[in-house]
Amino acid sequence: MKKVILSLAVVFTLSTAFVSCRDTKETKIEVESDDVADDVEDAIDDAGDAVEDAADDVEDAVTGEDDNS
Repeated sequence: MKKVILSLAVVFTLSTAFVSCRDTKETKIEVESDDVADDVEDAIDDAGDAVEDAADDVEDAVTGEDDNS
């Protein structure tokens, strides 16, 4: 009876050791915040420029002026 209990204890200990040391799959995504901030700033600048150009075009259409001449 002692051998059975001792054998079960050894098997339990070994199985616990192997299961607890198992590697897990983790996916990590690293984003460079500086790059993202620069891209957002550039996009905002481009959008602002586009709005200013559109406003100038509308103003020129209303007043009949042409800056390209």
